[in-house]
Amino acid sequence: MLARLGVFIFWLIHFLPFPVIVAIGNGLGILAYPFAVERRRVGMINLKLCFPEMSDDARKKLVRAHFKMFMRGLIERSILWWSSAERINSLIRVEGVEHFEAIKDKPSILLTPHFVGMDAGGQWIAQRTDTVCMYANQKNRYLTELLLKKRARFRNQHLYSRQEGLRPILKGMRKGMPFVYPPDQDQGIKDGAFIPFFGVPAATMTSLPRIAQMTGAKVVPSITRLLPGGKGYVLTFYPAWESYPSGDDVADARRMNAFIEDRIREMPEQYFWLHKRFKTRPEGEARFY
Repeated sequence: MLARLGVFIFWLIHFLPFPVIVAIGNGLGILAYPFAVERRRVGMINLKLCFPEMSDDARKKLVRAHFKMFMRGLIERSILWWSSAERINSLIRVEGVEHFEAIKDKPSILLTPHFVGMDAGGQWIAQRTDTVCMYANQKNRYLTELLLKKRARFRNQHLYSRQEGLRPILKGMRKGMPFVYPPDQDQGIKDGAFIPFFGVPAATMTSLPRIAQMTGAKVVPSITRLLPGGKGYVLTFYPAWESYPSGDDVADARRMNAFIEDRIREMPEQYFWLHKRFKTRPEGEARFY
């Protein structure tokens, strides 16, 4: 019942002018910061690991800014889930669209790291091509079903749970659908390795080069930036990576992490710092969290 009430309120929000929705997101971020003690602690640990040269005061300021951006990204999904395609498109400026057009409707991988605006970019992409992607089940089944429905509201999107593995993803890619792939969360090292992330060994999936090798896919990074105020978003497509995969999965994963690090330095407040990125540790190493 509470979940459905929350979704109803969420639905009402999408009728508001965009600058008002932005202000609500910022306000919720300010309100959430003092109460989200555990998430705040995780964010501070992540920043200390990634930016050891940064002062504690600077880290606290960055985590505060991130809470505002995180809540903006969350509350602005009301537009992505219920507003028209025209309204969504009016909020998104696209850079490097030629890199997207070059791989649209072809076996390809759209690399989409966990920045807070990633869902806005995802909806722009979904209006223009069918895709395949993976999702994680939510604790609430109603919310999982709603999430799947809203992410697939345009064209013919194919979403598969992580439990289904890569087989349906590869099948879809071979039919010409790009794979929208967020690669930068800790999922253990069963299908990965410890790769430096800001100089700290981090459990990193090495699936990207293997999938590219199996399907002949080009890798095109895609990053969405939230703009201040009511100015919307910038979705940037980068050129397809040359000489990728190289045949060395670890080196290829390091290249991926290095790319993500560079984008984080450009807008550190918009990266998802509240995830326990360094939860899995090498054998014998103490836990960070």
